[in-house]
Amino acid sequence: MSTPVLPPPVAGDDVVIAARSVTKTFGSVTALRDISFDVHRSELVVLLGLSGSGKSTLLRCLNGLHPISSGTVEVGGTRVDTASSARLRALRRDVGFVFQQFNLVGRLSCLENVLIGGLGRLRLPRYGALTYPTRMRRDALAHLDRVGLADLADRRADSLSGGQQQRVAIARMLMQRPRLVLADEPVASLDPENAGVVMDLLFRVCIEDQLTVVCTLHQVDLALGWAHRLIGLRGGQKVLDRAAVELSRESVMEIYRRVDPGEQADAGLRADRR
Repeated sequence: MSTPVLPPPVAGDDVVIAARSVTKTFGSVTALRDISFDVHRSELVVLLGLSGSGKSTLLRCLNGLHPISSGTVEVGGTRVDTASSARLRALRRDVGFVFQQFNLVGRLSCLENVLIGGLGRLRLPRYGALTYPTRMRRDALAHLDRVGLADLADRRADSLSGGQQQRVAIARMLMQRPRLVLADEPVASLDPENAGVVMDLLFRVCIEDQLTVVCTLHQVDLALGWAHRLIGLRGGQKVLDRAAVELSRESVMEIYRRVDPGEQADAGLRADRR
């Protein structure tokens, strides 16, 4: 596994995410309980925890895909928990999302998949890369070049390897021009080498574009190697929030201590699979 080639920057003073006492319930099941934290500009934060600990639920609460049950969430100055549908749609144009399963359109070329990331800036849908403005095609090629795939611009997305597809997905996200990037297990289906490449790309984006990145991971070594800060969840509660450089692998592994049956039932460990 490679390591970052650039030193982690000091996070910007601007608070991009402010979560206060966030609680999320699904019926009688509590998935998140009283979670508070800030994330600053140019900061790469990794959420760690057992499957079912609430990581994915928390990520989706940040852009309003899951409405919270109590507390407040503010992203880029917008109160997500009280925003109208129109305001949420506007906010999501500034929030890029990188998924575990890539979510590319397999029959389309890599270039057109990246161009789809810019559809929010157009009034009408487009069919085929040549129907997009020249400037957007140029930008899309530049993003593919940035992830090392410019030579595959005309290839069908479903002909690529998993690692290549995730890099196309990152280029598509960059085409969106986001201020915040949410990545849900972006390397879960990749081998260690490709996982390192993808994390390095997210790290570079954070530094070079001064973007804020919040990423869920299971791999402790990747988190310690690339994150500025780790937030640990266990049973829907925050049990760790420290700079990565202050932590050892052994101390982080304590997050993965199995909860007892009572704590598991109370916190709803399986709720973030909904």
